[in-house]
Amino acid sequence: MLFRLGGRWLRPLSVLPLGARDPLLVPTSAGGIKRSAPPVWAVASVSAVDSGGPGSWYQALATSAPVQGTEEVLLGVHSATGLPWWACIGLTTVALRGAVTLPLAAYQHYILAKVENLQPEIKNIARHLNQEVAVRANQLRWSKRVARLTYLKTMRRLVSELYVRDNCHPFKATVLVWIQFPMWIFMSVALRNFSTGATHSEAGFSVQEQLATDGILWFPDLTALDSTWILPISVGIINLLIVEIFALQKIGMSRFQTYVTYFVRAVSLLMIPVAATVPSSIVLYWLCSSLMGLSQNLLLRSPRFRRLCRIPLTKSDSDTPYKDLFAAFYAKFISRK
Repeated sequence: MLFRLGGRWLRPLSVLPLGARDPLLVPTSAGGIKRSAPPVWAVASVSAVDSGGPGSWYQALATSAPVQGTEEVLLGVHSATGLPWWACIGLTTVALRGAVTLPLAAYQHYILAKVENLQPEIKNIARHLNQEVAVRANQLRWSKRVARLTYLKTMRRLVSELYVRDNCHPFKATVLVWIQFPMWIFMSVALRNFSTGATHSEAGFSVQEQLATDGILWFPDLTALDSTWILPISVGIINLLIVEIFALQKIGMSRFQTYVTYFVRAVSLLMIPVAATVPSSIVLYWLCSSLMGLSQNLLLRSPRFRRLCRIPLTKSDSDTPYKDLFAAFYAKFISRK
């Protein structure tokens, strides 16, 4: 028996074959019915959706508003310039790093310079406060623990007042990280969406198809992996070079800073095998971003550029920063005895 619904003829559920009503119910040889186990892929897909599995968070990120906005920026640059995608990726990276991260990096150096210039005053306050606490501890017969806690609490308050007075709290120097890292994530995910089959299209051609023919040199297909490993290794080398330049700037690093430096070195090396498993479009962006980071690091060592950005002079500043950097690099890595 059939019935009509919305212009279509349908069979009622009661007269459908048993297997059509529930594909998990199968007849047995004894004439009974049993429920078969669902296939593994079905269980995996259901559990991933119901329990917020490992794919759900990435799907939410890939379809988020920031990633979609990044995709629109890339598409807009590509449409406005008419450049191939490899040049478009490079141009967008340079524009974003120059317009966003360079000013933030200059602001970071501005804050750190003011904090560095406060160190003599902080040391002077610490010396006088230590003497005052020692006198008060003798008068009131404080224990060593009470005297130390009083010193630390008062010192934190006085240092905080100095930061407020000069408007240079060290936390302000971290704003670069809070902007640069999310931007790096959004760009990477947007390029991955394009490389794996984005829904966007231009002039009737999908972005994935355009990326497949808009590469250059040894990576003509930006949706494929770099089988030569040239791009991944280049990313690792540039990031290591940035870390070493930072380490050469610091004289007498604390134990914590040393551990952080080793950790970042390990991450830079880990980026090589990671970059070898993602499309070349993403690795090209990582390479352009790292090159811009290296350029910004070197630029912010220039005394003329620092004066242009009104970064205060410090005792650690040098009139010949590049010569000093080369000498330190040569002494550490080339003429080691």
